[in-house]
Amino acid sequence: MYCPFCSHIEDKVIDSRLSKEGDVIRRRRECFNCKQRFTTYERVGEIFPMVIKKDGRRERFNREKIFNGMKRACEKRPVSIDVLETVVGDIEKKIQEIGESEIPSHIIGKELMNQLQKLDHVAYVRFASVYKEFKDISEFMSEIKSLAPQSVVSYEQNPSKTIDGVPL
Repeated sequence: MYCPFCSHIEDKVIDSRLSKEGDVIRRRRECFNCKQRFTTYERVGEIFPMVIKKDGRRERFNREKIFNGMKRACEKRPVSIDVLETVVGDIEKKIQEIGESEIPSHIIGKELMNQLQKLDHVAYVRFASVYKEFKDISEFMSEIKSLAPQSVVSYEQNPSKTIDGVPL
């Protein structure tokens, strides 16, 4: 294991803990050279299907791409990293359960959107706006309406609503 600070190869394990699900081991390590501490995660090497992209390219399944996409969507939202890790783990399990050697990327994207919709509506809309490649504002608005039809419809029925005399 290379130290992320000084690239020295020798370190010692200070603490090891098993995740709640029992599929990941978290280890705190200390570099012998620079004395910095860092965390590593160990998981069983599993064979994942190849992902078929929209343009037909095939690439290896990449857990980090899913995690980073969710992290970006949930930025400045009340969603913890632990929750994101759990959701990504759930998505991984579903992909493995499909049992195919190749899987279209849209299946992964739809599952990610389903999970985000349950987790946080703002994060869902952020992700959907990129994933669905909205062509205009009306597509974007119809997606928002599907999340909160009551509030959007009531505004459309009474566009002269005000808050403290200021029109909305």
